[in-house]
Amino acid sequence: MADQKRDYYEVLGVSKNATEQEIKAAYKKMAIKYHPDRQGNKSEAEKKEAETKFKEAAEAYDVLHDPQKRQRYDQFGFAGVGGAAGGGYQNMSMDDIFSQFGDIFSDLFGGGASFGGGFGFGGFGGGRGGTRRQQHRGGDLRLKVRLTLRECATGVTKKFKVRKKVTCSHCHGSGAENGSGDTQTCQTCHGSGYVLRQQRSVFGMMQTQSVCPDCGGEGTIIKNKCHQCGGTGVVSGDEVVEVKIPAGVQDGMVLNVSGKGDAAIHGGVPGDIQVYIEVEQDKDFVRQDNDIIYNLLIDVPTAALGGTVEVPTLDGKVKLKIEPGTQPGKVLRLRGKGLPFLQGYGYGNGDEIVNISVYIPETLSREEKQALEKMQQSDNFRPNQGTKSKIFNKFKQMFE
Repeated sequence: MADQKRDYYEVLGVSKNATEQEIKAAYKKMAIKYHPDRQGNKSEAEKKEAETKFKEAAEAYDVLHDPQKRQRYDQFGFAGVGGAAGGGYQNMSMDDIFSQFGDIFSDLFGGGASFGGGFGFGGFGGGRGGTRRQQHRGGDLRLKVRLTLRECATGVTKKFKVRKKVTCSHCHGSGAENGSGDTQTCQTCHGSGYVLRQQRSVFGMMQTQSVCPDCGGEGTIIKNKCHQCGGTGVVSGDEVVEVKIPAGVQDGMVLNVSGKGDAAIHGGVPGDIQVYIEVEQDKDFVRQDNDIIYNLLIDVPTAALGGTVEVPTLDGKVKLKIEPGTQPGKVLRLRGKGLPFLQGYGYGNGDEIVNISVYIPETLSREEKQALEKMQQSDNFRPNQGTKSKIFNKFKQMFE
């Protein structure tokens, strides 16, 4: 596969409004086509290509069949599902995919179903030869973090004290007392971790495979369980989790912190933490994607005569030149003074858009009133038809 990840919808060959059934059907078709057991006597290069496409399809299905992951992917792309850096399933072995994501294959093929007549899938749901043991996965956790606009601009590291399942310190996650590892083979599944059952259907005899209910898919049962965790290998505890939030995040975005969720029983794969971003309103700026908008209020003399004013930016104040005769509603743009683009979405920074407003005093002294009445008699203070048309055209552009 090329270094650049392909769009998940493109990988499965479905449209962005595809239903869950259409996504499942498309993935099943690709999984059957590119499964290693279906490659026969093909060359090593062809087998390697099939393996790459198999992993690519599995990754795409893993995201698109999950409504929450799909929503984050539709909104934020690969960054929304923790895949902006590339890699994904391509860095995993085939056995790891069958082990860690076996639920996907079980969902599609009935827990590792094989049909009489040789149409079999030894790897699905059961690893090579159908004897893989269950690898447990810890639960995912959710956190909400409130950021200032300036923290969004620079990126920030936040620390959280999280109440979660942690590895038992007494047995070090094994579940056995004193770490003895004293186990016995499960008598229900005879060590395979799975049980088989046969059922007659219109297609003939169909054999299905499911996780052993007694050993939970591990193939062994602990004889002398740890007295602290009860044999699970995990206990409730606190852990300080450090979350690095990249520059450019937006309100409503969800970041995935891999491996920092609940610890899994018996040394399995830990879950993840989904971090929900909430951005506080800023007293100076309104955010519009990666641009920020600042409303600059100037007085009438400055608007008429021109001058230099200071405006705030995300990294300090800058001087801005006001041209003589500046009209209310004029927009000035400070290039690169907005927020950075999130990795994978663009380069550089957005802009700061400065909207000019002119302050009209609500009360006047007698001298001020007389001065304005005198200026009112001057033709320079009366808009002509050309000025009216120019301002009206700018007004119309606001609604186009």
